[in-house]
Amino acid sequence: MSERAGQLVTIGQLARRTGLTTKALRHYDRVGLLEPAAVDRDTGYRYYRAEQAATARLIQILRSVDVPLEQVRMCLAATDDQAAACERILIQHRRRLQARLDRVRSALHRTDHLISEGISTDMIDHQPETEAAAQDERKLAVDLFNGVWRLLEQEDRTVEDDDRMLHMAHASRHHWGQVGAAVNLSRGEWQCSRVYAVLGRGEPALHHAQRSLDTCRANGIGDWDLAFAYEALARASAVAGNKDHARMWTEQALAAADDIADPEDRELVLSDLESIPGQPRFW
Repeated sequence: MSERAGQLVTIGQLARRTGLTTKALRHYDRVGLLEPAAVDRDTGYRYYRAEQAATARLIQILRSVDVPLEQVRMCLAATDDQAAACERILIQHRRRLQARLDRVRSALHRTDHLISEGISTDMIDHQPETEAAAQDERKLAVDLFNGVWRLLEQEDRTVEDDDRMLHMAHASRHHWGQVGAAVNLSRGEWQCSRVYAVLGRGEPALHHAQRSLDTCRANGIGDWDLAFAYEALARASAVAGNKDHARMWTEQALAAADDIADPEDRELVLSDLESIPGQPRFW
């Protein structure tokens, strides 16, 4: 080892050259991200080749902006054009950060509102006149929402069916407005947007999609509801003939989809994005 060690650098030397700590270098060795060229069997000391400093610096740069380890690994594994691979990974990472920032901004906005306006007893204690009335209204909202889905899935809709579908979507959103939480309002706006998009009406589809997103942002709603709000804007933009906006909102939806906890919900968002007219596959 002493002969080989003369041709190598110690873990401390590599740390000083790259800005990484020795603790981080040991961790990257354990996870297989940056393995030493040699390890002394007697002392356990790690030794690295001098040219490994470039890889260590790249890891340090990517981790300094919180790029996940698995994506750092993908960047290092690129054999054709590592710079291009890292750029793609950074673009995807920026989308995730932007989606996260949107959620934080909406939470801050809602928090500022609560601080300035206070939490009133109406917010806490308000209930419909009777529980039975609230249950009836909630049932109407659910039944109408599900009825719209059945019509959307119907292949041989008539003009009358289309009219009924549109009115039912608005009626469902109205009833959710009486008894629903913010997430129900966002989903109601999303469904109105989807119906208008299916009917080829871009302007109202954009209007309701934006309201769905605004509701998510104002109330700190994330996960698949936020991703679907972006999806609605992408679809409405495509229907309105704005390909650039459609692509922009699709990218936002993809970034938000990365943060969806349930894999099945994530797949649902991705498959819906794939069905947007004129959009390429991004995944």
